Amino acid sequence: MTLSSSEAAGPDPRPLHARIAADLRDEIMSGGLPPGSKLPSTAQLKARFDASNATIQKAVQLLKDEGLALGRAGSAVTVRDTRQRTVRPAGSLTPAVDGAAYPWLAEASEPGRTGPAHSTLLAVEEVPVVGDVAAALGLPEDSPAVCRRQLISIDGEPAELVSSYYPPDLARGTALAEPRRIRGGTPTLLTELGFPPRRSVDRLSARVATQEQYTALRLPGDLPVLRTLRTVYGDEERPIEVTVMVKAGHLYELRYEFTPEA
Repeated sequence: MTLSSSEAAGPDPRPLHARIAADLRDEIMSGGLPPGSKLPSTAQLKARFDASNATIQKAVQLLKDEGLALGRAGSAVTVRDTRQRTVRPAGSLTPAVDGAAYPWLAEASEPGRTGPAHSTLLAVEEVPVVGDVAAALGLPEDSPAVCRRQLISIDGEPAELVSSYYPPDLARGTALAEPRRIRGGTPTLLTELGFPPRRSVDRLSARVATQEQYTALRLPGDLPVLRTLRTVYGDEERPIEVTVMVKAGHLYELRYEFTPEA
């Protein structure tokens, strides 16, 4: 007899309401329950999951807390519009036109949202780099690098923590090391400094949020975050920027496009 992967791994140890919320969350994020649609009724969910009324209510409340569903007790619960955001990482290297918003911020401020995307500069400082950031920059452990930390908000809600690191010999004495926003974004400034971005490599992982990430992103529960480590290379494959981007995992999908080589 051959066991299925789920049988071999044993039963799901999570509380029933968390398992129900997980199944419904997947349907919402994959489009099975599209924005504006109604969640199945409490009676339907009770029958589907063989659960009590209280358990169903706890599961639905989790989805409300995460901002995926809307509704009051006694009324139909609907899937919230425009919650999951699609991000196209390739757009991050596009310089901004003079006077225009950063392209990636403009894309986030798409029609249907109640407000634009906004970047808040949290800190600009030299910090020691370690681990994958140091390796990506090609620097020894604990070497200094200029770090720019930002919090991106959309519709007034925290959406992403961004920490960008630059080799000190490239950044010192430039606007990269100054505690102010950079007009046109860093791709524009790097090009002006003689270090035009030529290639970008992303490493994406799902992780449990750190305490700082949990607090800054106002995560509603024990949900994963998406962590992207992006290395931008200039001429001669020199690393000129390494960025760590952390997003709430239940609110985003990343879209990559590839063209087959001839």
